[in-house]
Amino acid sequence: QVQLVESGGGLVQAGGSLRLSCAASGRFFSNYVMVWFRQAPGKEREFVGAINWGGGTNYADSVLARFTISRDRAKNTMYLQMNNLKPEDTAKYYCAADATMSVVATGYRYWGQGTQVTVSS
Repeated sequence: QVQLVESGGGLVQAGGSLRLSCAASGRFFSNYVMVWFRQAPGKEREFVGAINWGGGTNYADSVLARFTISRDRAKNTMYLQMNNLKPEDTAKYYCAADATMSVVATGYRYWGQGTQVTVSS
């Protein structure tokens, strides 16, 4: 079993920054793809960005140039640096992991519980 635990969410004003972390444990393999999704109330879970075992990244257009994903393979931890936050970034942010890259939520077996990010205008 794989455990994923997110942290770092909170309340921030528009234009501010936050850094989220996702720590993996259990039967987690360092070559797994790790990904961030987010879900706002009443909306579907939305792909934010992903990072593969080699450090290659893929981002949704809505966060490109504002969000950066990184990964510390030694710590099995992924980070999401979010800059220039906007009210529309308000959502619960989830990390997920699995063997292959996908931009849809059904492509991932392992999920964290999520961390809330609220951006005030």
